[in-house]
Amino acid sequence: MDSSAFSVVVFAAIFANAAVLGAETYSGFAARHRETLETLNGVFLGVFVVELTLRLASYGRRPGDFFRSGWNVFDFVVVGCAFVPGLSSNSTLLRLARLLRVVRVVRVFPDLRVIVLAMARSLPPLGSMAVLVTLLLYVYGIFGWILFGAEDPERWGNVGTAMLNLFVMLSLENLPANLEAGMRIHPWSWIYFVSYALIASFIVINVLIGIVLNSLEETRKIEAERIERMASRAEHGAREEAEATDHLADRVTALREAAEDLERELAAVAGRSASGRAG
Repeated sequence: MDSSAFSVVVFAAIFANAAVLGAETYSGFAARHRETLETLNGVFLGVFVVELTLRLASYGRRPGDFFRSGWNVFDFVVVGCAFVPGLSSNSTLLRLARLLRVVRVVRVFPDLRVIVLAMARSLPPLGSMAVLVTLLLYVYGIFGWILFGAEDPERWGNVGTAMLNLFVMLSLENLPANLEAGMRIHPWSWIYFVSYALIASFIVINVLIGIVLNSLEETRKIEAERIERMASRAEHGAREEAEATDHLADRVTALREAAEDLERELAAVAGRSASGRAG
């Protein structure tokens, strides 16, 4: 079920579904081709239902294992939403359900799934990082208000405006303009801007990148271990089924041999009985 050809087919269906969903945003085009778009949406739903059924059937005698994966549960819910009564009458919910089908492309490509999982794993440390950045913006915002608030109220008139200006400066986009305006107010203001650029734009961003890369590496290891466990579980299940089949075959052979022995004994008894009557 995870063959590359199957993944390509599923990706093509998801991509085409996304294209149709985008086409529906053009009111003129959607009005002229409404029936065609609805037909295509029905075809895509059929493809996704068949795909989900095949994946569920691939678990054989253990269909419950299908729902052990969060991605499988997500796919099941997204596809199943199309069959919820009353959903078709609510255009907003219907479009949202169709949009969620596009998100399923994350499951099709393992590398993309690893990136998404890594982003999710990096959220807790990023929360601490956000607190640090907020503190940095607040401290520099207060300093900026003290230094430039009276002369440049548009950028530094209060701590909120100053923090917003500093937040935009994290990308160094408006640093030259702020530096030039600050230098006209205080000749030594370059110390303020250079120190902020060094701390915020280099140290903070590098730490942020480090957190994401570390989460990505950890997620790759976890995914590799998960795939290995799944392969081991599948191999163990196949071995158990093979052993059960061999045991059943041995029992059938033993029963066949017992039946043959019984037939021979019955034939011998019948022969002796016939000989006794003849004597």
